[in-house]
Amino acid sequence: MTERIAELAAEYDRSAAFPAESLRIAHTAGLLTATVGERYGGQGAGVEESARILHRLGRLDPSVALIAAMTLATHARQAEHPHWPAELYARVVKESFARPVHINHARAEPELGSPARGGLPATRARRTAGGWAIEGTKRFVTGAEGLDWFLVWATTDEAEPRVGTFLVPGGSPGVGISGRWDQLGLRASGSHDVTFRGVEVPYEHVIGLGPYGPAAEQDNRAGAALHLPLAALYLGVARAAQDFFRTFAHARVPANLGHPVARTERFRRAAGEIEVLLDGAEELVFGGAARLDAGDSSYTPEQALGARVLADRHGVAAVGLAVRLLGNPGLARGNPLERHFRDVQCAPVHAPQEDVSLLAIGGKALGL
Repeated sequence: MTERIAELAAEYDRSAAFPAESLRIAHTAGLLTATVGERYGGQGAGVEESARILHRLGRLDPSVALIAAMTLATHARQAEHPHWPAELYARVVKESFARPVHINHARAEPELGSPARGGLPATRARRTAGGWAIEGTKRFVTGAEGLDWFLVWATTDEAEPRVGTFLVPGGSPGVGISGRWDQLGLRASGSHDVTFRGVEVPYEHVIGLGPYGPAAEQDNRAGAALHLPLAALYLGVARAAQDFFRTFAHARVPANLGHPVARTERFRRAAGEIEVLLDGAEELVFGGAARLDAGDSSYTPEQALGARVLADRHGVAAVGLAVRLLGNPGLARGNPLERHFRDVQCAPVHAPQEDVSLLAIGGKALGL
C-alpha cells in the first residue's frame, strides 16, 4: 500500500505542495495513529515500532515521514503521560481514526530561535473573558498548511507570567502562513512560519501551564522517545539512496569496461562502507529503542542523544559517498539520489543539534 508514497515523492518535492495524498495513504495503513495509547482504543506502539514506521516512511518520502513523526510523537507522549484535557483528546482520537488528523508543536521563534538553546517565548497568551488570545509568530512549523492542531508555546500576560502550550485548532481565525518554506531538502514538509493574531483559545485548552522560569525551558535530555525515531527516519533516506546506488552499479556498463561497475573493486569497497555505516547506526537506534520499550533503566537519555548524533553523521556520510562515486549522474536533477542527498542534509538540523547534544553527553561523561 505505501509504495505509492514513493511514486508521489518526486512530484511533491518539485511542487513543495502539502503531501495530502501520501498522508491519506499512511493513515489508511494505520501509521498515523499507531502510537495512540491502548487506554484510548489505539495499539500503543512503542519507541521501536515508531522508529521502524518512520524508517519505512523516510525511505519512501521523508517529508511525509516528518509530518507523521510529529503526530506520532504527540500521541506517544499522551499515552505515556496523559496531559491533554480529557474530553478534547477523546474527540481528537475519534477524528484521528476516521481521517488523517495532523498535530504539531509551534515552538521556535524568529528572535528566540530553537528553545533547545534556552530562553522563553515572545508569543503571548492574553487573558480574555472566555479564555486566551494568542499573539506571535512561530518558525519552522512542519506540516503547517495541513495541521489540525497547533500546539503553541507561549507566555501569559498575567502579573506573574506563566508558560504553557496552548491548543489551537488549525484554520482558526487569525492563523496565517507568514513565511514560506523554501529549503534545500524536505521541500514538501511545509515547515512554514506561522503567525497568530488574536487567536481565541478556550481557557481550559492549555497544557503544562507553569511558572515563568528555568523549569519551563526545554529539557534536551527528555526526548529520547522522539530522538531515536527521528534518527531512524533519516536512516530510511540513506537506505533509499543505497537502493539507487545498488541499481546504478548493476545497470552502468561503461564501454571500456564491458561489465557492470558493481563488479569493480572501487564500487564494492564503497558499497561495503555504506553498509557498515548504516547497519551500525541502525543497530544503535533500533537497539536503543528496544531498550527504552523494555524499561531498561540503564539506558540513559545521553545514550539516546549519542545514538542520534552518530546516526545522523552516518546517514549523511553514506549518502555523500554514494553521490561522490556516481559523479555527475549523482547530482542530476530528477535523479532520486540527488533528492535523497538534499533530504538527508536536514538530519542534523533538528533540535537539539549536535553541539547541544554533545554538551549534555559530555557533562554526563564528566560526572557533572
